[in-house]
Amino acid sequence: MAPYRVLIVDDSAFMRKIFSDLILKDSMFSIIATATNGAEAVKAVEKWKPDVVTLDLEMPEMNGLEALQKIMKHNPTPVIMLSGISEDNTRDTIKALQFGAFDFIRKPSGIATNDIIQVGEQLIEKLKTAVQARKPSYIEEKMEPPVKVKELDTKKPLITETKTNAASRLAAPSTAKKKPEITPPIKPPSISKKPEQPAASKAVAPSSTYKPAAPPIIASKKPEEAAPPKKELPRSTSFQHIVAIGASTGGPRALHTVISALPGDLGAPVLVVQHMPPKFTKSLAQRLDSFSALHVVEAAQGDRVHPGVVYVAPGGYHLELSKDSSGYYIHLTEQPQRNGHRPSVDVMYESLVPFKELKRHAVILTGMGSDGTKGLKQLVESGAVTSIGEAEETCIVYGMPRSAYESGAVKTVLPLQQIAARIESCVLK
Repeated sequence: MAPYRVLIVDDSAFMRKIFSDLILKDSMFSIIATATNGAEAVKAVEKWKPDVVTLDLEMPEMNGLEALQKIMKHNPTPVIMLSGISEDNTRDTIKALQFGAFDFIRKPSGIATNDIIQVGEQLIEKLKTAVQARKPSYIEEKMEPPVKVKELDTKKPLITETKTNAASRLAAPSTAKKKPEITPPIKPPSISKKPEQPAASKAVAPSSTYKPAAPPIIASKKPEEAAPPKKELPRSTSFQHIVAIGASTGGPRALHTVISALPGDLGAPVLVVQHMPPKFTKSLAQRLDSFSALHVVEAAQGDRVHPGVVYVAPGGYHLELSKDSSGYYIHLTEQPQRNGHRPSVDVMYESLVPFKELKRHAVILTGMGSDGTKGLKQLVESGAVTSIGEAEETCIVYGMPRSAYESGAVKTVLPLQQIAARIESCVLK
């Protein structure tokens, strides 16, 4: 008998069949039961005690978000969310990750064989990772609105570069010192070629590497209705410190814990790479922004870098820090994947290496694999002030922080809840 039992929850009989067939191809898993809506899912988890659950978001009677919260409160179980790519789906997926879901996959777009095979490979990989983590605990926390420094003037959009075309600016940079214009952010370039797909990852046998998940942070009801006012958008592009954070599996919750605890007067920009597909990173940035005293945005090509702003790398693009005569700006590329990812943490860290005039603070959070290790090592060797790795006991997956620590790149190991305070003390001291 297969060692791990899966509960499949989807209101579509076709999708239940598809996912059952995909999962049963791996001898590690058996299907213990299926459910057609959230209410049935909650009862099935109570009755069958599955090792892992696949949970659809959109279902009748009780949707996936409602079911997830009940499951995590009464019978904590690793849950893989099945998400579409609509704006509502991506937004709800980010909520689900904060409510305790282990991870998510994109549902197949149709009956195309290649798409189903790719989704199946991703699902098996995530299921194997999930069952190696012990069942997460549940702590319900009410989120208090962050303290803001000043009210936001909503008529003043984020300051970005002064030209409408990043390419022309890079080709002929201006040497004159001009007061920055206030213009809409420049969007990332359109993809002219089909992005490459990551190679299928090899399955990892259960081991002690993966530890209990950190308690999920549960937001108060309908936080969108009480979004806190923001501090005034910074006009200055001058700063001495910069923070760079990398994360993968479990990252959205970890980022929420760190970013929401940073003060609005941090005085440093924050660059973030979270392994996540396109569209989902925009929802992640919006969700983080609603709970942060800092401004959180999905980075766009050519964005001028300001203190007090968090720049989340968009899915499908590497994020690099660049500099011209007017200061620092965001550079996005479609260069090949690194460590199976685009965006890659290594690429972000490596882009900071030349800027020794800045006091650089790097953080590596929960995640599977070793992305970030090489870049962090180079960054430390170039004189980075701070290199923090999340402690094993709070990681959902102790892969990336462990790899970085064992390489000697991590100089400080902290549990997740202490990282923001350390960043603050390093930047503001």
